[in-house]
Amino acid sequence: MQTEELVQLVSDIQHFKAERQTVELKSAHVDFPRHIHDTLSSFSNQDSGGMIVFGVSDKPNFEIVGVYDADDVQRKIMGNCLQMEPPVRAVITMCEIRGKTIVCAEIPGVEASNRPVYYAGTGIAKGSFVRVGDGDRQMTQYEIYSYEAFRRQERSELRTIDNATMRLFNKERLERYIKAVKEDRRNLSENVNDNDILELMGVTHSGKPTLAGIMVFSVYPQAYFPQLSITAVSLSGIEMGDTGPFEERFIDNKRLTGAIPEMLDDAVDFVKRNSRNMTIIDKNGRRQDRSEYPIAAIREAILNALVHRDYSIYTENTPISIEMYRDRIEIKSSGELYGHAAVDELGKTRLETRNPILANMLELLRITENRYSGIPTMISEMRNAGLPRPEFSQRRGEFKVVFRNNIYNEPATANEVHEKAPDYGKYGQDQARNKKITLEQQIVEFCRTPRTRQELVDFSGMTRYHIMSRYIQPMIDNGILRCTIPEKPKTKNQRFVVVQRQSM
Repeated sequence: MQTEELVQLVSDIQHFKAERQTVELKSAHVDFPRHIHDTLSSFSNQDSGGMIVFGVSDKPNFEIVGVYDADDVQRKIMGNCLQMEPPVRAVITMCEIRGKTIVCAEIPGVEASNRPVYYAGTGIAKGSFVRVGDGDRQMTQYEIYSYEAFRRQERSELRTIDNATMRLFNKERLERYIKAVKEDRRNLSENVNDNDILELMGVTHSGKPTLAGIMVFSVYPQAYFPQLSITAVSLSGIEMGDTGPFEERFIDNKRLTGAIPEMLDDAVDFVKRNSRNMTIIDKNGRRQDRSEYPIAAIREAILNALVHRDYSIYTENTPISIEMYRDRIEIKSSGELYGHAAVDELGKTRLETRNPILANMLELLRITENRYSGIPTMISEMRNAGLPRPEFSQRRGEFKVVFRNNIYNEPATANEVHEKAPDYGKYGQDQARNKKITLEQQIVEFCRTPRTRQELVDFSGMTRYHIMSRYIQPMIDNGILRCTIPEKPKTKNQRFVVVQRQSM
């Protein structure tokens, strides 16, 4: 850092009155701070590194107080850096502002293979920290493990399961896999038998099934790992627990089990079943069907979660989750990007794979391509569907993908008609092309016959929460519609009908 940059940094801190993810303040006006090891560790353990600024007080005033002795501050910074494992190599910069000396220690981020950096005096378990906002937090046991596993290239997918048996493997799938290996690896088919192929390919180890083998070939892996499954829920609101006066807590709620191929198919079916379907009428009157989300993108996200999640003992009790809200789908899995790679690298560079043996098994079974095409496929499919770019994030041992729909756009009535609207008489497909007909008017005509919640959902193409809270309840409040069973508003037998006006 140049002196001018340090002066500007101090000016910015005073202006915004805040520390940062990469800036820590220490006054050091009277003596050297007692502990800086936590910050040395946390800055070293993030890609961007960080800067410890001595001579500026922190909250609430952020005053320039100056250090007590610049030379002694420098010596003690370097001494503390040497107490870290591995040693930290700080870059020191000094400047003078209004007659007071400021010292800055710039801490570089280290390679993931050398993390965690920790204070040797307390050991790796207590001396490893991560930066969270403007503070330092002690690493969890799992976070420490994830770095060590990457450094040792540990393969949790290859751990053997002593009480497992190949007798419960899907024989047809296993035979298909062995045939694919022989076709793809000619040298194996010519030199080893089938049992040796399974050993060499990681399906077994010393004759015992590996976790990867169980997850791909067992008829029911959850007999050994009940939580290595998928929990899938469809909700009516935009947050968990966000329900309206007419809504159940979950529209759909399933635990999906089986081997990875079965879980993948069942999860995709769950999303299809709980997604809105729309029919688009183009200017030539041709009909085109469109799903709320591009299924190819959803499949890739679920497959990525199944293949690249962390299968270590630390996460085997955490299932993958699919949460469908009225405005988005969230898919979450255990384990941040392998090697703690940055999210913005996704789709741009070839990141290391956490479970290469598992990925290879699924590639030979033609379930995945294993060609680093998953993220680009998600992005392009959402773009082609006119939907927002997928959002990728990782936090505290979890990776999340979010797909957003266009739920907050007003429903089109001129050239978009939801799939089941034509079944409901004169306010079906032809009338819906008329821009002058509002959705409220369509609901009025539709509800001249008492209608159920599900009929309203099918008619509008919206989620239950959206149609009930945004349209039906306001129309009830305004005396346009009424409940047929007003004393039991949540009953499944409830119907909604137009209020008949008496003639004068």
